[in-house]
Amino acid sequence: MNKSTITIDVLLDPNKVPEQIIWQASDSSADMAQKAKAMSIAFWDSADKTALRIDLWTKEMMIDEMADFYFQMLMSMADTFNRATHQQELSNEMKTFAKSFLKNSGLYN
Repeated sequence: MNKSTITIDVLLDPNKVPEQIIWQASDSSADMAQKAKAMSIAFWDSADKTALRIDLWTKEMMIDEMADFYFQMLMSMADTFNRATHQQELSNEMKTFAKSFLKNSGLYN
């Protein structure tokens, strides 16, 4: 069995607010650790039937970047949902919502 490792380091200020997010993956094509302004990770707990989430962002993450980040995550989740379930109609509904979200964010008016 192959193993892949993802390492995430979060540097915090004295108030425990993230200042830097640095990540590296063993299967990544990048040679060095990468910086990020935000991250969102979800795990499915099948015993409790709940999603366990870690959502972090740094002080430097701007509102327009957060809106774009969420738009891209929503579109990606729709694609992943379709690949996993083959429910194209529901996937399309998710994408319609994501596009409405982006429009209402005012990013590209």
